[in-house]
Amino acid sequence: MNAGLNRRTAFIEPEQAFTECLQRLSAQFADTAQRYDESGEFPHDNFRLLHEHKLLGLTVPTALGGGGADLKQAQQVISAVARGEPSTALILVMQYLQHARLHQTPHWPEHLRRQVGLDAVHHGALLNALRVEPDLGSPSRGGLPVTTARRTDEGWRISGRKIYSTGSHGLTWFNVWARSDDDEPLVGVWLVRKDSPGVRIIEDWDHLGMRATCSHEVVFDDVLVPLDHAVNVNPASAPQPELDASGQLWMSVLLSSVYDGIAQSAKDWLVDFLETRTPSNLGASLSTLPRFQEAVGHIDTLLFANRTLIDSATHGLTPARHAPQIKYLVTSNAIRAVELAIEAAGNPGLSRNNPLQRHYRNVVCGRVHTPQNDVVLQGMGKAVFAGRRDQ
Repeated sequence: MNAGLNRRTAFIEPEQAFTECLQRLSAQFADTAQRYDESGEFPHDNFRLLHEHKLLGLTVPTALGGGGADLKQAQQVISAVARGEPSTALILVMQYLQHARLHQTPHWPEHLRRQVGLDAVHHGALLNALRVEPDLGSPSRGGLPVTTARRTDEGWRISGRKIYSTGSHGLTWFNVWARSDDDEPLVGVWLVRKDSPGVRIIEDWDHLGMRATCSHEVVFDDVLVPLDHAVNVNPASAPQPELDASGQLWMSVLLSSVYDGIAQSAKDWLVDFLETRTPSNLGASLSTLPRFQEAVGHIDTLLFANRTLIDSATHGLTPARHAPQIKYLVTSNAIRAVELAIEAAGNPGLSRNNPLQRHYRNVVCGRVHTPQNDVVLQGMGKAVFAGRRDQ
């Protein structure tokens, strides 16, 4: 009995310490979230803190000194960070997805796999994929990149432009989606260091929400990289590799957790506002009125549905084919929850002195991430009809 209790306690304490650490980080990030929203600057201080707590290498394999985290652990971190400062959380999502994926991709040269992983663990280096182009739009809807890798005796020379490059100023490594100049072009990912000669960032990210993601345009002007930095390429005529089922689930859960975290913060603000606001004609707090209790109950129910969906996925209870639906439902619920909070708060909710308007500007950005709503619903509809034909 005592031995079992000791093992149980030893298991609980690290988990409790992990949770308490995340709560502290969330509060610290919330304290400076308004500054980053107003300035749109990259949240360097937030990432220094995350690196100090060994969270930037969380999904790097343990063999390289990383955390080797599963989806549940990664989701816990993203949720906590998003409740404090969601732009930081979105950049961190990309870090986790890229590292979780590159160590499962056979094409990567082993020495580059190690270099990028060790760079994250020891130096806090950030990695993200740069895919979207001005003329192409979202690559998820088809087409080939204009960005070109030209083969030379020295190595590859890469030229092109990428937009919506999340985390641009804070990244060390770019996974650049491009095509080669071969007669039958190769299409895929070339690994580029941000400090390579010929890389330039155009500061054109000035969005309504998620302003500190620094998703600026990145220009590549004849950038030289070694030949082995074509880390994951295939002939254009071959089927282009997509995220596997596990990768899709990770992406949907982590992206959704950013926007759910924003909605959780909006609910917390509203509850505090209603409990402390005491109009003289009422003689009691607004929280005593049935209509506000109903509004908070509605919000809490939407977020309960989100928690249920996310927990089911992180515990392996949701088939990966439902990943797009998780993203659709969680982000839709999060947006509606913040809308209800604004309706309940009235003018104070839209005041720039209060964070609720910032939460609303941030949460609506959940609609633009791949897969977008029309793609999700059309895909699910096709699957329903296909299922009937197969019966």
